[in-house]
Amino acid sequence: MAKRTAHTQASALALVISTPPAYGRAQAKSPEVRHTLATMEIILETIGWIGSLLIVWSLMVARVLRFRWMNLWGAVIATGYNAIIEVWPFAFMNFAIAVIDVYWLRRLYREAHDDAHYRVLPVPADDPFVQELIRVHADDIAAHEPGFTATSGDDGARHQFLIVRGDEAVGIVAVKDQGDGVGQVELDWVKQRFRDFTPGEFVYRQSQALVDAGFRRLELVPHAATDENYLRRVGFHLDQSRWVREVAAP
Repeated sequence: MAKRTAHTQASALALVISTPPAYGRAQAKSPEVRHTLATMEIILETIGWIGSLLIVWSLMVARVLRFRWMNLWGAVIATGYNAIIEVWPFAFMNFAIAVIDVYWLRRLYREAHDDAHYRVLPVPADDPFVQELIRVHADDIAAHEPGFTATSGDDGARHQFLIVRGDEAVGIVAVKDQGDGVGQVELDWVKQRFRDFTPGEFVYRQSQALVDAGFRRLELVPHAATDENYLRRVGFHLDQSRWVREVAAP
């Protein structure tokens, strides 16, 4: 602790006193300088704590993208803090964490809209796996689509599209056939960790699934939890009281 305090004071002194060495030594014990040094040390300690707290907080975040950004900023701050007080092992560790975060952020952004990593699989409405997925995430699904039920009462009219990334199911889009090529979107849901991205776009924009199911137009009835910005990003527009989107082959 003594070594760290000495380094902190030396760094602060270098920042706030730009005078000849002899004068600096003569004034080192003045109340003003001691107060300035104490203030700079508190500021530096606070910055160090902010970096540490960001890293810890990021570990409790479910969303992949948000986790990486928080972890990156925490690691950058912690790297600077440990470098200033010359605790090099921790500076190197946090620098390595920052480099890893940058790598994953670049990869996540690169793959976010790449259909080589996301697939859309049409599945029956009563598919056991999808039913189990809906059951496990029932509370989260209800928060985003309060009126959705696992069975529609007319399963022949419901088309379900499972969005997968590798071997992991990341979301479901359920569309009810209204006849004459019109489908009503009953559910557009993805797991929380993928919510910073828009996996639903692979159903609406980059998949033949809707065309193969016979849809020419999609409609969605909004409610309090509807994310209108997301709907715009995937090609919907507001038509009176409904969001609509024309379906075309990719």
